Amino acid sequence: MAAGTLAPRPPDSLQEFQYPPQNSPPPTGGVPPAIDLVLGATAGCLACFLTNPLEVVKTRLQLQGELQPPGTYPRPYRGVLRAAVAVCRADGLRGLQKGLAAGLLYQGLMNGVRFYCYSHAEDAGWTGYPGGTVAAGAVAGAVGAIVGSPAYLSISGAFKSIYQQHGVVGLWRGVTGAVPRVAVGSAVQLATFASAKDWVCERQWFRKGSWAAVLAGGMVSGVAVAVTMTPFDVISTRLYNQPVDADGTGKLYRGFLDCILQISSKEGLLGLYKGIGAVYLRLGPHTVLSLFFWDKLRNMVQH
Repeated sequence: MAAGTLAPRPPDSLQEFQYPPQNSPPPTGGVPPAIDLVLGATAGCLACFLTNPLEVVKTRLQLQGELQPPGTYPRPYRGVLRAAVAVCRADGLRGLQKGLAAGLLYQGLMNGVRFYCYSHAEDAGWTGYPGGTVAAGAVAGAVGAIVGSPAYLSISGAFKSIYQQHGVVGLWRGVTGAVPRVAVGSAVQLATFASAKDWVCERQWFRKGSWAAVLAGGMVSGVAVAVTMTPFDVISTRLYNQPVDADGTGKLYRGFLDCILQISSKEGLLGLYKGIGAVYLRLGPHTVLSLFFWDKLRNMVQH
């Protein structure tokens, strides 16, 4: 497009495009955004239930050796499999589902709002612009993270105690780390899933529309999500789990940027990638399952 010319007005619906924009997830298929809110929440909860054990392992890996130089602290968790075995030995099999209730609440709220906002963006034609899918995914993810943030603090009655001590504002402790984490993850996931699935089919590795193609596309997308999201995931985990003063101020980190600086200076840059193996093993299946369940639930509603 020549400099100074105006961009064409986007159509009212993506269905008016002869070819749908690349790097976008499957279209909503006429499902209203309010229905997508319910379906997205349901899909997120189903995926969370199946992948929560990896979330537990990931969190343990990211928290061990906090703010300590490499090699100066004991490592009870060495890799994904050993960490899972250590959790089972210490807490039993139920230990792998610790925090499930809070995880279901968070995934339901965050994914419901995320898919609701993204569905609105699709209906408005915003994803038809270059980079529109990435921008819409990021905004939808940020809004979802803000709405779902208090769920991270709802484990074992913490929601009530935090509210009593710090008021409503205290329920959003750590949100400065959650918003960039989910915004980046949502943008990358929604922008790469469909293109990655088409990519493996174009190379004739799998038949188009097959379960194998969906799985492979999700795992390829999971690599991109894990690489871009892990530093934000580590920061979010640290901010949510740090002890706080009576006024709700964190004792270890003053905020998002301070957390980055402290981790980088004391643990090295690789400290921002702690638990990346568990992050990938969780996000790959979670990406596939959440989008798969969402698509199947929408088909059930339509028929």
